[in-house]
Amino acid sequence: MQSLWRDEDAADLIARYGAEGIGRDIALCLYMTRLLGGDRRLVLHGGGNSSVKTQVRDITGVDTEILSVKASGSDMARAGPHDYAALRLDGLRRLRSLSELADAEMRGAQRACLLDGSSRDPSVETLLHAFLPHKFIAHCHANAVLSVINQANGEEIANALFADCAAVLPYTMSGLALAHRAAEAYAVQPDALGLVLMQHGLVCFAEDARTAYENMIALVNRAEKTIAAGRSSSAVTARHPAGLACSDVAPILRGATALAGQQDGEADGPDRVVMDFRTNPDVLNYLAGTDMTRYAVAGVATPDHVIRTKNKPLILSVSDDAEAFRQSTEAALETYVTDYQAYLARHATADQNISALADARPRVALLPGLGLFAFGRSMAEAKIVADIAETQIDVVLGAEAVGRYQPAAESDIFAIESWSLEQAKLAKIRAPLAGQVAVITGGAGAIGAATARTFAEAGAAIAVLDLDGGKAEQIASEFAAAGLGLACDVTDESSVQHAYQRVTETFGGVDILVSNAGAAWQGRIGEVGEDILRQSFELNFFAHQRMAQHAVRIMRAQASGGCLLFNTSKQAINPGADFGPYGLPKAATMFLVRQYALDHGRDGIRANAVNADRIRSGLLSDKMIGERAAARGVSEHDYMAGNLLGQEVTAVDVARAFLHQALALKTTGNVATVDGGNIAAALR
Repeated sequence: MQSLWRDEDAADLIARYGAEGIGRDIALCLYMTRLLGGDRRLVLHGGGNSSVKTQVRDITGVDTEILSVKASGSDMARAGPHDYAALRLDGLRRLRSLSELADAEMRGAQRACLLDGSSRDPSVETLLHAFLPHKFIAHCHANAVLSVINQANGEEIANALFADCAAVLPYTMSGLALAHRAAEAYAVQPDALGLVLMQHGLVCFAEDARTAYENMIALVNRAEKTIAAGRSSSAVTARHPAGLACSDVAPILRGATALAGQQDGEADGPDRVVMDFRTNPDVLNYLAGTDMTRYAVAGVATPDHVIRTKNKPLILSVSDDAEAFRQSTEAALETYVTDYQAYLARHATADQNISALADARPRVALLPGLGLFAFGRSMAEAKIVADIAETQIDVVLGAEAVGRYQPAAESDIFAIESWSLEQAKLAKIRAPLAGQVAVITGGAGAIGAATARTFAEAGAAIAVLDLDGGKAEQIASEFAAAGLGLACDVTDESSVQHAYQRVTETFGGVDILVSNAGAAWQGRIGEVGEDILRQSFELNFFAHQRMAQHAVRIMRAQASGGCLLFNTSKQAINPGADFGPYGLPKAATMFLVRQYALDHGRDGIRANAVNADRIRSGLLSDKMIGERAAARGVSEHDYMAGNLLGQEVTAVDVARAFLHQALALKTTGNVATVDGGNIAAALR
């Protein structure tokens, strides 16, 4: 590992933040923090922390010595001034006189020291930063260090490896006790560059930010060299057992996981999650190891990771038969849930509130020969879990090169997992479509894009399909990790198959299809050519059937229900003159909706439709609006607002109707009219 410190970059950051009234010390702390957070071998996703001791002027105009420390859960890689809390240092240091401090008392005492009462909660290791005397302090969970110290004789190894440069502390839970031990260890070894926290990580410090950062790099390098010396010089080649492909496995696993989260008698249906799949040579070699069933379930590399991944993964059985895989997966999930509940019973005290741990399902699943699956309420969350799972693999492979992997005791892991201050990092309001995957065709058009945005705001992962792949990717990019943009010709079977395969490999399956793609062919029905009718039926009917059939196949594999939504247009009910080529397949599609409702209700799959009218889009272009308005002798405004409410209906209105149908769990066979009021197009 090399130092990435560049004085010119640090100076640029000092100048930029200086223009905003932010001091040099805090700017340097931020630069140090971003360098550390930018290397996933050191820290991941809200883990670790850093601080600087400096002076600021409080609101009364008095110069005050403060500790500026990273807020709990903030990401070091993207740290900014808003990610830090400023606390009066004298108030924090007075807490050193205490021998005990309950969680609520510690949180209250720390918040009482805040200069700004609206600041986020400071790091759970704030007292460690306060009790140590150094100006700049950084704490990371370096993979290499964890590999070396997570051994049965880890403390002995650490003392030998770091004897001349770091103090070694036995595992101690974060808080007052760890802060006391850290300060005492430094007092005994005042020339130390840092502290090795057994089964936890590394703390480094100095009077300047660059030295604190480079102390971290130097200590990690020692551990890396130890691991390299233990590795075989020849590359390990994993032997991959035969089995199902990811696109076959993912829906079964995802559906079984959703059903495992559903409580008996629960009315709201399966508790769905999205999945992130990872595979690479390191993952495959890890899974192919002869001792995999030992080291894979030994426990997390650092207790901080447990709130994301739980302490153990689910290990799946390889199979080349889908039904056999389903049965073994369901059995493995049942065993996992039972074991997790027993783990809680072993460690929870009678007066302890562990309601936050009620979800006993795994966060990571391992399938030898294929890879790892990570679960989350959102794609961003699933990716965080997957990143940590890959880090776990790196740490364990390193530890096995040194000796035999042995992390913190199960009771210590539980203490962190059940700690309210750690659980607070994950507390979020759950979005209505969280954990669900929606596929939207015609996704780059007006209605499709509005629907994609509306469903994404409701928490779904979104696959935007469009004939124009570039535009589909552009729309999907708005949703970051939760978006996938794909070129797809819905009239082509191979293109549709490929799209669904990509969606399944990316998100784990499909819960909602919004079959929206369409185009308007015109012509007087007694004169129009058969080729025009066939083209229109191919896109406006058969493409809907093709998309729905593939969605149903995946939904049935998931066995957790689903929702098919179709754009049928008012033409299905109230045909317009010379619009027969468009209206006829739309009418057929409306009956297709009812057939799916009838035939697949037994699978828990709902089928609904929206018949909208006069929506500005590629289908109803400005040119067409002008022509239709002129034909009726009205203004364009009056044409678009020509309904009972006298209001123009927008693509967002249609999107909201689709969302309502997606959320209406007891509604199927429904056709919702979104046209501002047109009695001739009303169903009843």
